[in-house]
Amino acid sequence: MGNDMAFETVKAPWSPKHKINRMKMVRKVLDTENKAAFRLHDDMPKHIYFAANNTNKWGHKRGYRIQMVSFSGDHLPETDPMERAISWDRYKLAVTKRKENEPSSTSPYNMLDPWSPTVAFSDFINNESIVNEDLVAWITTGFLHIPHAEDIPNTLTLGNVLGFFLRPYNFFDEDPSIYSPDSVFFTSEQDFTSCDVNQLACLQKTAACVPNFPAFTYSGFQNMTKL
Repeated sequence: MGNDMAFETVKAPWSPKHKINRMKMVRKVLDTENKAAFRLHDDMPKHIYFAANNTNKWGHKRGYRIQMVSFSGDHLPETDPMERAISWDRYKLAVTKRKENEPSSTSPYNMLDPWSPTVAFSDFINNESIVNEDLVAWITTGFLHIPHAEDIPNTLTLGNVLGFFLRPYNFFDEDPSIYSPDSVFFTSEQDFTSCDVNQLACLQKTAACVPNFPAFTYSGFQNMTKL
């Protein structure tokens, strides 16, 4: 599914002789692999999400949203005879029907013979229906880095964002974080090992999977925290 925004021309409620452009939400059903495949420079709906058949208490279909935060650089021209070996890079996002014979978007053998690749990802997208099917989201992330003087001696990571988010989208009935425990605050005069002062001190009693880290020292710093 895709949720996007568009303008519609309507009469101004306070002045019917005038018209205004008002934003409205437009929902698109991406029901085939071709519709759900977005090339590197294609426009995408503002929100793309997987929608289930059941709904939350507000009547909206439960789902998960894919939020892209980075894209790779320009793709190799498709006229290049080796391009099919890396045809996954044509797309920033492609959703296909899950198949046992399509476990990965490429193969280690592609680099040995890129002119006749063992796996050509572009062949996965053949306009099949993706409604009520097990789906795979193929996401390509990356960023363009051009070396500059400030990379010496180490390349900075600040500002270089890479990845994507998989976020609940109408999956819950409300914000689930409201059920998270409050922050813990205590002073140096208080006993941080006391459960009444520091709730984290009781984690091992309530969660058996929490490891018990031994005390350690490093460069004069001594960590005596006990969980």
